[in-house]
Amino acid sequence: MCLAIPAIIVEKKGEKGLVNLGGVKKEIMFTFTPEAKIGDWVIMHTGFALNIISEKDANETLKLFEEMALLEND
Repeated sequence: MCLAIPAIIVEKKGEKGLVNLGGVKKEIMFTFTPEAKIGDWVIMHTGFALNIISEKDANETLKLFEEMALLEND
């Protein structure tokens, strides 16, 4: 199973940049989303931004991840 995670772009220089994943910064590639810019939310997988998504969709997905983690801890 593959999992793509929402992250917000905080820095971008060409095809590389940094995203914020809940306070953790990670370097990723924008090969598939060259139009992405700082402040955009992206779905990332294996170090690549795959798609640009809305902030609403990102927050809904992150909320679902939190709910799944709570269920796993029960």
